[in-house]
Amino acid sequence: MPIDPTLATTPLSQLPNFDPRTVPVIGIDTHLPAVDARALAPEALRERFRAPPAWEPEVWTERKFSQREPALASVLVPIVMREKPTVLLTERTTHLSTHSGQVAFPGGKRDDTDTDETHTALREAHEEIGLEPAFIEVIGQMPIYTTGSQFIITPVVALVDPAHHLKLNAFEVADAFEVPLEFLMNPAHHRRHAVEFGGIRREWFSMPYMDGSAERFVWGATAAMLRNFYRFLSA
Repeated sequence: MPIDPTLATTPLSQLPNFDPRTVPVIGIDTHLPAVDARALAPEALRERFRAPPAWEPEVWTERKFSQREPALASVLVPIVMREKPTVLLTERTTHLSTHSGQVAFPGGKRDDTDTDETHTALREAHEEIGLEPAFIEVIGQMPIYTTGSQFIITPVVALVDPAHHLKLNAFEVADAFEVPLEFLMNPAHHRRHAVEFGGIRREWFSMPYMDGSAERFVWGATAAMLRNFYRFLSA
């Protein structure tokens, strides 16, 4: 059967009948240690960014599938300071042109009026989910991650006061929810997937989380940045 060259440059989420949940799991990293719960406390996270260890991100970039010009972007990695910290995530609406319907950090493309990566992340979080800067304490940044759609993303890590209130932008965000940080920082929940389309092998992580009766399927760029955060905390 001849290879369709367009499949090699198509985002996974736009492939015909593609559902990441149905792609076989080729490995789960149960052999790696979970991050100790004490290292996930607010002061321990602050200290980790004040005096970071020597480490390397595991995932830097995705296979390029867009011919658009590269664009700078930021996401906020919001760690809600509950008794057991959680990560605040969003589900994007299905009509968006990029990463529609996927679980994501709040964030987006840098505007000309933004002063730096943190400004972008805070502005986007406020626009998307109504998270006020007064409830946010930025503690550091992670290395950039480049998506196949050519967004060069800086993850901005922040602690969030649990007294915050959200107001979702219904055009961009279908839902917002929290996942325990301890769950995400345990590689026993990090699944590896691989599939071949158009003669090209695609690989990614997923971190499915059961939120009551609903599955929150964290995968792709969001899972990759969380995997890097795991490597940072466990180094």
